[in-house]
Amino acid sequence: MLTRRQLLAAAAVLPAATLPVVSALGACAAPDTSPRRRASAPPGRVREVAQVVDGQPVTEGAGVRLTRSLGSPALSMLDPFLMLDEFHSNNPDDYLAGFPSHPHRGFETVTYMLAGAMEHRDSMGNEGRLIPGSTQWMTAGSGIIHSEMPKQISGLMHGFQLWVNLPRAQKWTRPRYQDLPPERFSTHDYMDSRVRVVAGMVDGHTGPVSGIATAPQMIDVTLPRGGRFDHALPPDYNAFVYVVEGVARLGADGPALERGQLAVLERGAELVRATSMTGGRILLFAGRPIGEPVARRGPFVMNSDDEIREAFEEYRAGTLVRERGERG
Repeated sequence: MLTRRQLLAAAAVLPAATLPVVSALGACAAPDTSPRRRASAPPGRVREVAQVVDGQPVTEGAGVRLTRSLGSPALSMLDPFLMLDEFHSNNPDDYLAGFPSHPHRGFETVTYMLAGAMEHRDSMGNEGRLIPGSTQWMTAGSGIIHSEMPKQISGLMHGFQLWVNLPRAQKWTRPRYQDLPPERFSTHDYMDSRVRVVAGMVDGHTGPVSGIATAPQMIDVTLPRGGRFDHALPPDYNAFVYVVEGVARLGADGPALERGQLAVLERGAELVRATSMTGGRILLFAGRPIGEPVARRGPFVMNSDDEIREAFEEYRAGTLVRERGERG
């Protein structure tokens, strides 16, 4: 997240070429009152781990300290996913500066809160309070200016920001904002785990996020000691898992991953499997690849350098925001 001065200065320094496409259970969540049962595992070949990435410290916004695992030199993107940052600190100096007003165009931002409170405001007139268990899914589309600022002066701030690309045909769509409070989500038992579905479906339970071009799945899974979670995906989906707490093992006999590590799963197989001997919590992300050229710089993600240049010029001229968006 850059300041306005940095954004305008960056307009003159564009990438030489477009990049080829490469490929939280909150306490506020509504409980599922259905009888506890042990579901059968779905059939299919198990996806193995293709790559493990350790998160790297970064500073964004006006000085917020984050851990970045996707969108780093080790893993620049995993189509359609562009970035995953975790913010996790009890030190107010790490988060109080927040993310003042800044623009986006051509992709979607997702904020998922586990602890603490933040406030969203944008150029479309939307306002929303992020609290533990809430999610905000913002489709920047043709252009939006927004801010996310902390609404606490002390205590734990913990959550994630995910960036999801849009296909060329939807980069110029009208901005959209989905504000999803904790009561929109439910948790339920599945196999040995406790599951909270943000987007997609598990065992007949569908997440409240809807209308997303890449049909993503975002699933928060808590594994008990000795627990197991199996989930079927379309074989052509890209998928990765981030370990939020404890230790988790992925694949039929994959590596044991610790908190803060990300695992890219191979394509071509149908089944994601996670187990834990000591207990853990994971976030599973999966989505349909777009397969188009990607040009990205700062807060803009388009298909060509010319489109990136246009975005910076329009932001400088005050014409980036073209039309009023919609609220989901």
